[in-house]
Amino acid sequence: MFLLPVVVVGVLAGFLLGGRLGRLADVRLRAPWLFYLAIALQMLAFPSLVMPWQAAEGIATALSVGSYICLVTVFLLNVRLRGLAIAGGGMLLNLAAILTNGGHMPALPSAMRDAGLSFSGIHNNSVADASPNLAWFVDRWAAPTWVPFGNVFSAGDVLIAIGVVVTIAAAMGARLPLPARRATGTV
Repeated sequence: MFLLPVVVVGVLAGFLLGGRLGRLADVRLRAPWLFYLAIALQMLAFPSLVMPWQAAEGIATALSVGSYICLVTVFLLNVRLRGLAIAGGGMLLNLAAILTNGGHMPALPSAMRDAGLSFSGIHNNSVADASPNLAWFVDRWAAPTWVPFGNVFSAGDVLIAIGVVVTIAAAMGARLPLPARRATGTV
């Protein structure tokens, strides 16, 4: 759910900066199947309420880490697209936090409390942890209460969001308004 509002903001930014939605169809991703594989791995690892299975914890962790590796690979293969380096950097921060904390993304209890979340142990790919490794990379902030499906988020999530907005707006052909240059002449 986190990416849906980010995509909407990216499209709006693209329109506001003179881009066209039709230009998104011209974008050619390298290895897009890895993106879909990453989504499938996440769905297998952490099924929603409508899916009848529950992956064992070790398997779920391996599937989750595998999905991050797929996504980082997609970003690296497509780094030529404006904005994807930013999103890829965010994904690497999240992956570093996950790998150094036993395969789960730690969430600070204060952020969980501010977001109205309450769980102990492991929930999906998150674990409540008051003193995690790489503390600045973990889920440490709560989304404002007015954000639908608000949750906790990390510095990596912020970079991913910024990168996705930039990528979408740039792919739409958005142009940043730059100040006009004054001609400098020599006498």
